[in-house]
Amino acid sequence: MNNLAELPITALKGVGDKFAQVLGKLHVSTVQDLLFHLPLRYQDRTRVTPIAALTPGLDAVIEGEVRAADVVFGRRRSLVVRLQDGSGTITLRFFHFSAAQKNRFARGARLRCYGEARRGSAGLELYHPETEIVGEETAPHPDTLTPVYPLTEGVSQGRLRGLMLQALDLLERGGVTELLPTELLPAAMRYPLADALRYLHTPPAGVDLAQLAEGQHPAQQRLAIEELLAHHLSLLEVRRGNAAIAAPPLSANAALERDFLSRLPFSLTGAQQRVCAEIAEDLASHRPMMRLLQGDVGAGKTLVAALAALKAIGTGAQVAVMAPTEILAEQHRRNFCGWLEPLGISVAWLTGSLKAAERRAQLAAIASGEAQLVVGTHALFQPEVVFHNLALVIIDEQHRFGVRQRLELREKGSADGAAGRLQPHQLIMTATPIPRTLAMSAFADLDCSVIDELPPGRQPINTVAISNERREEVMQRVQTAVAEGRQAYWVCTLIEESESLQAQAAETTANELAEVLTGMRIALVHGRLKPDEKERVMAAFKAGEVDLLVATTVIEVGVDVPNASLMIIENPERLGLAQLHQLRGRVGRGSIASHCVLLYGTPLSQNGRARLQALRQHSDGFAIAEEDLRLRGPGEILGTRQTGEIQHRIADLQRDAHLLPQVQRIAAAPALDESARRALIARWLQNKPRYAEA
Repeated sequence: MNNLAELPITALKGVGDKFAQVLGKLHVSTVQDLLFHLPLRYQDRTRVTPIAALTPGLDAVIEGEVRAADVVFGRRRSLVVRLQDGSGTITLRFFHFSAAQKNRFARGARLRCYGEARRGSAGLELYHPETEIVGEETAPHPDTLTPVYPLTEGVSQGRLRGLMLQALDLLERGGVTELLPTELLPAAMRYPLADALRYLHTPPAGVDLAQLAEGQHPAQQRLAIEELLAHHLSLLEVRRGNAAIAAPPLSANAALERDFLSRLPFSLTGAQQRVCAEIAEDLASHRPMMRLLQGDVGAGKTLVAALAALKAIGTGAQVAVMAPTEILAEQHRRNFCGWLEPLGISVAWLTGSLKAAERRAQLAAIASGEAQLVVGTHALFQPEVVFHNLALVIIDEQHRFGVRQRLELREKGSADGAAGRLQPHQLIMTATPIPRTLAMSAFADLDCSVIDELPPGRQPINTVAISNERREEVMQRVQTAVAEGRQAYWVCTLIEESESLQAQAAETTANELAEVLTGMRIALVHGRLKPDEKERVMAAFKAGEVDLLVATTVIEVGVDVPNASLMIIENPERLGLAQLHQLRGRVGRGSIASHCVLLYGTPLSQNGRARLQALRQHSDGFAIAEEDLRLRGPGEILGTRQTGEIQHRIADLQRDAHLLPQVQRIAAAPALDESARRALIARWLQNKPRYAEA
């Protein structure tokens, strides 16, 4: 079969029906889908680095002879292997190991390792490196860079790379259709599609790694413009569909709103009042509100959302508030209960971790209309959740949900009215500031409101960038802060998409900190913890029972601990500026001076240095977003992406903003026929045009 868009993934050797279901979580169902599942980054395994030449924070291949392998009992049992080559000696440390693994590392054995060198108590160490015994069967070093792909549970990098080689072999025989007429592409991007795919899966040794990391290679830009075009075309379809929808008009209940405002210990800022007026005008209309509410960390978006909710509740309707994580949903529940329950308004709670009996009770309250406001996670759009009269949907951090989920929640509020099919109004909140030019393109079907004023009294956060070579100084800084009665975060960032790898990195860091920081209460939170375990750790941190919280980026939004005044972010150069700004916003929430330490790996690229400098100079999220756009930093393509989300695979809206005018020009060109438009949407959005990112 020539057309790889129609060749099922089960046509590849080693993919049965069960594994095909696992790959389905990555939106891979055909061989073409697999080819468009692009690497997040690359590892250079093409050469061996002498141990003496290792740089802390960088991944490398080393080879050497095992001099010793001992089980050491410190704060935690670990296997310590000493490896020596002609230039020097290094320690390999394993916290998870078996007797068989220990026996592999016999004295005199020759070992090849791959991992990241870190400074340890006895010089440089590699934590949990990949290892193989060097012998006659050892594979030669590859002559191309090694791709690192987004993963989901049940798929390893090795297995995915093996499948990709089969797919590339099929690509050699043709089968990926050029959908864009060459004359529509800018001259610099007339790069054959098959060549671009081949290059990005197997870049040759010696390639400019910085250019690839920053998404500037012509092969990347060729695919980025096609992906942005597919999203733009699908947005046009969404907009056409929305034009025919009606919604219930929601008028103000002045007495209820006066009662609410009179109980607040502060007044609304001018920006909050302006945005509330914009939302009120939308809600009074017969057309569904589709409004994006932007506001920096701490600008008071939730309060604006509560006032919008009162408009619906005041007319006897229901409101749903959806958040991407249980931590953030719980934060909203506490806020809304505190504000609305004194007004006699019933707040329900729905997440995946509720016990069966409690869940049944909440579902009944939602279905009967007894629950006037429902706060929850993605559990809100499960089939068994039936609303009595849903008129307003409020979604926080919408970019973390697939738009498919957002539309499913909207469908739950659909009802038949005099004007035909009625659908609820939508208010979408984000603390990730989006430059205006970008918002016009990326959120073209939404109206936009901005809270551009912070409430008085917020403490500025002092941000410093420190090299990982001064790691011990930073640990001492944590010790001092805790001794003064403060709490701290230590955030571990890892590019790999696998939650198990992220959890392992955080666990390794927590163990390392526990060995150095004596007498400190350290807790760990990551994406693999069960929701109730995560909640328990966060509650202990909030209650002051934990001094140092070691976490992955799961704490990016929704965590409010006023006594936490110090934030350490490891490898900040791996995250987008917006995400770093979000993480930094977890401190500075009390009345005490707060600090954020960006603990970067060396050497730092020029672009990385400029981005960290921007974060140090600016506290305003919109200034940071504009700077990110100016630098065209790697953004989300090198940041953490939630596994399984529908989103961009190679394009980055901030980095590739300069392509958007060309995308709009191509979309309007008569030379792009209807069949090509449909095929583009299908290629990039898995035949779900209405689920484009809005």
